[in-house]
Amino acid sequence: FRHINIALVNEMAMVCHEMGIDIWEVIDAAATKPFGYMPFYPGPGIGGHCIPLDPTYLAWQVRRESGRRFAVLESAQDVNERMPNWVASRVTEMLNDQQRSVHGARVLILGVSYKADVGDVRESPALLTMQLLHQRGADVRYHDFYVDQVRMNGGMSVCVVDLEAEVEEADVVLLLTPHSAYDLEMIASRARVVLDTRNAFGSDRRPNIVPL
Repeated sequence: FRHINIALVNEMAMVCHEMGIDIWEVIDAAATKPFGYMPFYPGPGIGGHCIPLDPTYLAWQVRRESGRRFAVLESAQDVNERMPNWVASRVTEMLNDQQRSVHGARVLILGVSYKADVGDVRESPALLTMQLLHQRGADVRYHDFYVDQVRMNGGMSVCVVDLEAEVEEADVVLLLTPHSAYDLEMIASRARVVLDTRNAFGSDRRPNIVPL
């Protein structure tokens, strides 16, 4: 249920971006319906030990025992698995707006755990997003209050120490996991541009805060 509904809102986010519509305004408007609506929110992908794995096993078991596809579930998997690549493309797009190539650009990722205020990186979409940006030639750095180091492209990437300096020096700050300890005022005031994939800044956005 969650896997499919997250896929729906993730695809809505991609469609809304192409149409110049703010997905977060759409969700807020839909949530004014007093009954029959349950809000789901887009993001950079799905992570953790259940949502990315259990539906995959279910789809496999259905094929094995019935010989048919669990079509809506497999479609949801396809959408959710595309999100890290779409986020990396959005970063590339934002760098183009600065007349900069992604190759050699400094990208600071905030939060690599799969959800806020935990240190669990199992199936975290942030790790794939980091790898995709690195493959495009970006100088990828990350900060996370709960994760000291992560494996990337066969090596180890270590959490940056001076967060304020890194925010100031980054060409793009990419907020993937909105840990409650992040000082959003500091980030907004010091960053050139922020891609906020979780709507951490809400509707109070400055010109340099870009929603997913």
